[in-house]
Amino acid sequence: MTISPDQILLWQWGPLHINATLAYTWLIMLLLTGGSWLITRRLSTGPDISRWQNLLEVLVTGLKDQIHDVSRQDPGQYLPFVGTLFIFIATANLLSLVPGYMPPTGSLSTTTALALCVLTAVPLYGVLHRGPIGYLRRYVQPTPLMLPFNLIGELSRTVALAVRLYGNIMSGTVIVGILISLTPFLFPIVMQLLGLLTGMIQAYIFAVLAMVYIASASSAQRQERGAGG
Repeated sequence: MTISPDQILLWQWGPLHINATLAYTWLIMLLLTGGSWLITRRLSTGPDISRWQNLLEVLVTGLKDQIHDVSRQDPGQYLPFVGTLFIFIATANLLSLVPGYMPPTGSLSTTTALALCVLTAVPLYGVLHRGPIGYLRRYVQPTPLMLPFNLIGELSRTVALAVRLYGNIMSGTVIVGILISLTPFLFPIVMQLLGLLTGMIQAYIFAVLAMVYIASASSAQRQERGAGG
């Protein structure tokens, strides 16, 4: 039973190869890029807007509200990164309805890459808000002896992000495969619907956790200023 798109080899020439993970990831990027261009090329500020613009505005507003609730900061600065994470993961999982498609989030390499993006974004936002010295100081608080533990914690939560998303998507694929072999009609359909729900929940959790990590790295400056004032 194929449980990961990494196992599906589509093209190979010598050491070079393209598997389903790469192909489906690029397909999702093309769909999102093309869809964004089609929706935003005729935006309207009047009362009459298209259904797609209305959907886009609901999505963006919902993301901004969630980011503000988590960070208690201006959501505009975080929306491009966190919103892209959520939309990419959600789209990758929703396309599971297409026969023959396997979500690239079922590959550990994809989820690791997404987690590494978060690992990179956390210090970037932290340095942007607190400065290099202010951000690095958090690793030696409350005492320099905490430095190795803080570094390990930074890496471990990145691993947890990757493994959590991969494990949930992969386990759903395995369960559906088992049920198809046992009862090839009703139960796989039910599990497919549950898998879509799980995929959306995992996209939301991944985006929220990313925002929590970024907010914790960039909000301490405000706390220090409040304490100093």
